[in-house]
Amino acid sequence: MRLKETELELRFFRAGGPGGQNVNKVATAVQLRFSAAASESLPDDVKARLLRLAGARATQEGDILISASRFRTQERNRQDAYERLAALIVKARHVPKARKATKPTRASKERRLAGKARRSDIKSGRGRVRLD
Repeated sequence: MRLKETELELRFFRAGGPGGQNVNKVATAVQLRFSAAASESLPDDVKARLLRLAGARATQEGDILISASRFRTQERNRQDAYERLAALIVKARHVPKARKATKPTRASKERRLAGKARRSDIKSGRGRVRLD
């Protein structure tokens, strides 16, 4: 599966943090914007899971913003942003297995009640000592 270039938008800006004089002159950090809600490349169920997985990186309009400024070069940061988006999409393509509700077994109920009875005995032995 390939995304269309029109669905991706790159913006470059100066990165903060260490980097010497280079950090003040060169726009090496990258912000990748992917319009997930308007994407024609992804099925609707994958879009929904993708936006849910993106969390705070998703906007109200259904865009996903990924900022990359780990590396000192623009090309490495661009590649990092693409890889992080690809990893997110791969994770969203995985359909989670539906959970089947089951009843507890008789043995598990008995173990639970036996544990509660033991705990009750321990606690009841903590009371005041009476002299009869």
